[in-house]
Amino acid sequence: MFIQTEPTPNPDTIKFLPGETVAGGAGPFDFASEAEAGTSPLAQAIFQVDNVTRVFLGADFLSVSKTEGADWKHVRPMVLAAIMDHYVAGLPVISDGADPQPQAEGATTASDYEGETAEIVEEILELIETRVRPAVAQDGGDITFQRYDADGGIVHLTMRGACAGCPSSTMTLKQGIENMLKAYVPEVNAVEAAL
Repeated sequence: MFIQTEPTPNPDTIKFLPGETVAGGAGPFDFASEAEAGTSPLAQAIFQVDNVTRVFLGADFLSVSKTEGADWKHVRPMVLAAIMDHYVAGLPVISDGADPQPQAEGATTASDYEGETAEIVEEILELIETRVRPAVAQDGGDITFQRYDADGGIVHLTMRGACAGCPSSTMTLKQGIENMLKAYVPEVNAVEAAL
């Protein structure tokens, strides 16, 4: 088994491409601790590696974050070994019958809004799904919609995977996503990271 690795804009996160399905259509899954990874034997195995702080499972990749002081030359080989051992053993990525990760607290959908605001949210959601998420997945991350405040025209998004804690995430939100949403949806005035 050959596992490719790619750097991400976050120096503390590497994207791993095992050449196998990871979360497939069931994900993505974002685990910020070993305790949260109870539904994923793969994430649990990776958390056994010293200095691993976050595991993100995308459709066909995973992103692993380490502590700031740790060196990838020590962490990377151990993560590669954990991934390889997992796949060679034929273990599931997510336990059978495990529920998908719940939507983040406070997250809304277009059906939570009425009238013109619902139409605006639908446009925002479509842009995030078709343009934003595929782009950030290339960098080992994910961005999800939380809510839209119609009064101020503010879109609140959650950053996950390599995007969580990335030094350039504010620039991505402000210069990339905010500019694009403003161009396509004039009612959008700003994009903020949801806390």
